[in-house]
Amino acid sequence: MTVEMAARALNVDLLARELGNWRTSSQSGPAYQGLADAIRLLIIDGRVPVGARLPSERTLADVLRVSRTTVTAAFTQLREDGYLNARRGARSTTALPVAPAVRNEGMPTALSLAAAALSAPAAAVMEAFVDATRDVTPYLHEPGHELVGVSALRHAIAERYCERGLPTDPEEVLVTTGALHAISLILTTYVQPGDRVLVEQPTYHGALSAITTAGARPVPVAMTESGWELDAVQAAVHQLAPNLAYFIPDNQNPTGLTMPVQDRKRLARIIAETRTRTVIDETILDMWLDEPMPTPLAAFMTTRRDLVMTVGSMSKSFWGGLRVGWIRAERATIATIAALRPSIDMGTPVLEQFAAARLLGSRDEILPERREILRTRRALLQSLLSRHLPDWEPGTGVGGMSLWVRLPAPMSTALSAAASRLGLDLPAGPRFGVDGTLERFVRIPYALPEEQLAEAIELLARAWHSITGSATPEPTTVVV
Repeated sequence: MTVEMAARALNVDLLARELGNWRTSSQSGPAYQGLADAIRLLIIDGRVPVGARLPSERTLADVLRVSRTTVTAAFTQLREDGYLNARRGARSTTALPVAPAVRNEGMPTALSLAAAALSAPAAAVMEAFVDATRDVTPYLHEPGHELVGVSALRHAIAERYCERGLPTDPEEVLVTTGALHAISLILTTYVQPGDRVLVEQPTYHGALSAITTAGARPVPVAMTESGWELDAVQAAVHQLAPNLAYFIPDNQNPTGLTMPVQDRKRLARIIAETRTRTVIDETILDMWLDEPMPTPLAAFMTTRRDLVMTVGSMSKSFWGGLRVGWIRAERATIATIAALRPSIDMGTPVLEQFAAARLLGSRDEILPERREILRTRRALLQSLLSRHLPDWEPGTGVGGMSLWVRLPAPMSTALSAAASRLGLDLPAGPRFGVDGTLERFVRIPYALPEEQLAEAIELLARAWHSITGSATPEPTTVVV
C-alpha cells in the first residue's frame, strides 16, 4: 500500500500503520536496526515514495512509543546506507542509494523472489509481433487511439470466455494496458475517496496499492488454510457495506488456492443479494498445474450480471513485457468505463494488441509447455524447502506461480531485511495484507530458472539462520 503524502510530507499515523510489527525485525538485534530495516523495506517496495519527508524524530518516537534515541539511530543508519538525505534545519527525505548499500564481498548478483512471472516463450512472441506488424497496417491511416480495443483482440478474448462457459460478445470486452491498469480504471470509475473495498487477506499487493492510491480503504476478510470463509465474507458485506469487492478465485495470489464450484455459486448469490459491485481477477487463470479451472464466477450470476467485472491479462500466461489486459463486463459497464478512460489514457498500443490476439490464438500450443515448466520448478522448490528449511510449512494451494509458506515464528519482515542484505529480494508477508499483519508468512515464487531458484533458497536459508541462530544445512549440489 502506498503511504499517502501531503505536500510530500508523510503522515506520521499512516507511516506507523505501514510499519506494522516492525519490532519483529529487532528480535535478534537492537531496536533501531529493526526500525531502520522496516523503513528501508517500505522505500524499496515503493510504499513510501522516494523524496518524501519523514516525520520529525520526536513525533515518530511518540507515535511508535519508543525513545527518541532509537529513532535517531535508525535515521542515522538509513542515511549511512543511502536511504535518507538530510539537510541542516530540514526533515530527512527518503532516497534510494546509487548502488546497493549493504553487500558483502563475494556475494552473487542480486536475485529476486519478488516477481512471480516466467520469461517469454521467445519464438512464439517474436512470431506474434512479426505477424502483428502486418495486421496493424490498416490502422496506420487512423489516429491509433483505441479506447475499447481493436476488434481482432476483443473477438479473441470473447471467444475464450465462450469456450469456458461464459457467453461473451466482443462488445462486452474493453482492452487495457495490463490487469493493474484494468483494476485502476474500475476503481476510478466506481470508487470515491474514503469508500471501503472488501478484499481477501492475503491478496495481490498491487491491488492493495491501487485501492489506497484511489483514496479508498481496503477492508480484509481472512482466508483459511483451505480457502474462502464465505460466512465471514457475507457478514463483512452486511456490516461494512463496501462500495466494491475484489476477489482472485483462480490460483489465488499469493496462496495458490482455487475456489470450488459450490463456493462460486454461493459467492455469486452473495454479490447479487447484497448488490455489491465486484472485481474478479483472473490474471493467473492459465497457471493451473493439476486440475483445469472451474467455470468463471461471472457465469453463475443468474441475476444482476452488471455487478461483476472480470479482469484478465497476458502477463502471467505469456509475457510480462506484453502490457495487455482486459475487462469483461456488461455492455453498459464497458461503456461507462470507456467514457471515463480519456481522462486517464488514450488506449492500449495497437501493435501489442495484435500480437496478443495472435498469441491467444496459439494458446493451446504455448500454455501446456509453460505449465510443465512451472510443475517442474514447483517440485524443485518443495524439495529445496524440505532440505534447507524443513520447519517451514508450505500452504495447501498448488496452482499459480508461488507457494504461500508459514514460518515457525512471526519474523517475515526481519527475514526480508536479512535476505536483502545478502542480495536477495523477497517481499515480506505484510505486503500482501492490510495493517501490517501476516508476519508469519512469506510468498516464494517458483518462476525462476532452476539454478537461480536453488541459489535463492540457499540465500534464504542463510538469511533465516542469521535472524534465528538456527542451524543451516550444508549447501548441496542440486541436479536441475
